[in-house]
Amino acid sequence: MTYVMAIDQGTTSSRTILFDGDLKVAATAQQEFTQHFPQSGWVEHNPEDLWQTVIQTARDAMDQVGATASDIAAIGITNQRETTIVWDRKTGAPIHNAIVWQDRRTAPICEALKAAGHEGEITRKTGLLLDPYFSGTKVKWLLDNVEGARAKAEAGDLLFGTVDCYLIWRLTGGAVHATDATNAARTLLYNIRDGHWDKEIGALLDIPLSMLPEVRDCDGDFGETSADLFGTPIPVRGVAGDQQAATVGQACFAPGMMKSTYGTGCFALLNTGQTLVSSQNRLLGTIAYQFGGVTTYALEGSIFIAGAAVQWLRDGLGIIKDASETQALAQAADAGQNVVLVPAFTGLGAPYWDADCRGAVFGLTRGTGPAELARAALESVGYQTRDLLEAMQADWQGAGGEAVLRVDGGMSASDWTMQFLSDILGAQVDLPTVLETTALGVAWIAGMKAGVYPQQDEFARSWALERRFQPVMGDAERDAKYAAWKRAVKGAMGY
Repeated sequence: MTYVMAIDQGTTSSRTILFDGDLKVAATAQQEFTQHFPQSGWVEHNPEDLWQTVIQTARDAMDQVGATASDIAAIGITNQRETTIVWDRKTGAPIHNAIVWQDRRTAPICEALKAAGHEGEITRKTGLLLDPYFSGTKVKWLLDNVEGARAKAEAGDLLFGTVDCYLIWRLTGGAVHATDATNAARTLLYNIRDGHWDKEIGALLDIPLSMLPEVRDCDGDFGETSADLFGTPIPVRGVAGDQQAATVGQACFAPGMMKSTYGTGCFALLNTGQTLVSSQNRLLGTIAYQFGGVTTYALEGSIFIAGAAVQWLRDGLGIIKDASETQALAQAADAGQNVVLVPAFTGLGAPYWDADCRGAVFGLTRGTGPAELARAALESVGYQTRDLLEAMQADWQGAGGEAVLRVDGGMSASDWTMQFLSDILGAQVDLPTVLETTALGVAWIAGMKAGVYPQQDEFARSWALERRFQPVMGDAERDAKYAAWKRAVKGAMGY
């Protein structure tokens, strides 16, 4: 039996999934690890925890099916993006905990760069906004605040990498210091137009370019694992950041195709082909994937609160005990009430980008109860997705015509929510049979490169539909409901 190993290193846990020769899941192992919050707004991981959970889950998955290293054709790696690790080139020891993508400690650095007028040029080159979310200012913070770090960096003794890069370094015994184009594109240091580390941004952040890894295609050669890890070496043949890997797993290879992942929040990516779109709606321009030296771009939008609105119903209001209850409640809600929830619990993301906005509920009556609130929470996901889709289409005129939206993530299991999403968008919504789209995407990349899986066109044809949701809501009702949402957002922002 031949397998492909997908390592999925996430924000709260590490998973390893073995896919068989038919791209079916054969084994899964997962381990959580400790989150560190040293100060308000600071989030860190111990890099050793990331490494140990990856290796343990890999071995556990192999044990489940009795696989040896010789049964593994290739390894693919997908990872939490933007999380930043700096380590010693000679010893391999990290100089500090990993600074996680959620961490906000570099906000003052970002504000100073904005005030100095640098955001426009950085956005033009990287597609990103000046925000603590991205890796570049995290690296600067480490060099400025860890004793002796800057001197060591300038002497060429320190290396930087996102989590994929750190894992590649460890897996290959320090032989390979490389990342892929999708992860490089999230660092604030990579010029995605020209495909190289940007010297001017590096100088602006005072980061020696000698720290930065080589950037390779997603389907590049990332070396082989050390023989002592699994018995014999295994080639590493695929790497992509988690949202990009899900885009590949959903086979969103044609311009105009969009995938939306519904978890705690929501990440939506729209394939824009070989065109890098300069957003006029504060969406992000990014690299969707890069195969054979050819870069495919995407527009990306983030919704801060999706599934978290349901968690609020459960943990904040106590009106449900389990998320699965919301579907029945929404179905039972009074159709005569138009209750609208704006879930701006941590501000509004794209396309509004209002960090100070807070949540609000509009349209309450004496008859409003748990059912109406549950329906409003689920509907808010559809409204926010329409906001993103309209912003994307406004940015990229080539997105005209019927949208093709493929969904995954926990909330995609709710038929009611997906039907409302289709209704409010006025477009079909496709749910795949394989919901492990992130791991599937990077497994296909690695397996394709290893000769186990088919090429891109055949893989795209193998994408299997579990269910297609078609809009049934009339135009008048759709327009009225979305107009009410827009009024509610305006009211919340005004408050």
